[in-house]
Amino acid sequence: MILLVDPAFRAGSLSMDEFVLPVGRIVERNERTWRYRHYADMEGGIPEETEGVIICGTALKDNGFLSAIDWFDWLKETEIPVLGICAGMQVLCLACGGTVREGFEIGMTEVHVTAPHPLLPPLPSFHAYELHSHSCEPPPGWEILAVSSACIQAIRDPHHPRFGVMFHPEVRNDRIVEVFLEMCIE
Repeated sequence: MILLVDPAFRAGSLSMDEFVLPVGRIVERNERTWRYRHYADMEGGIPEETEGVIICGTALKDNGFLSAIDWFDWLKETEIPVLGICAGMQVLCLACGGTVREGFEIGMTEVHVTAPHPLLPPLPSFHAYELHSHSCEPPPGWEILAVSSACIQAIRDPHHPRFGVMFHPEVRNDRIVEVFLEMCIE
């Protein structure tokens, strides 16, 4: 089972339809099951049957999770693969010792691969959909996998299966989510 975590301001907000359900459809298309959890409902930790966690994005002005990062302390302990998408990448960065700052991008952006990785397309660059008002500096020791002209676009923890992408693969780059699912234990 893949756990989809919603960092939106409240459970069941419009972010569910815009950011969680599209990722859920990719998971289902790949014959995997998923479960939804709002980040404020994670005090019990990750369900035992979880094979991977995807922290989804939020609406452009929905950044309340930035002041509630303690709710994501479970990220520091898990060995389960984690993919953070947009707001999810911001959560990963903050929870693991990185920083977040203002940095606005919206629309299609050219993303340049700086360190080839199976998670990303095997091209020197690709186009991706952006919708964010913050950008990230990864935690110390994390690898930068891709950048745009405006900010870091993809990162990975070299010691644990944790990945972040600032763009929205559920809009145009489904294969990134599919590769992540392949990395999850079956």
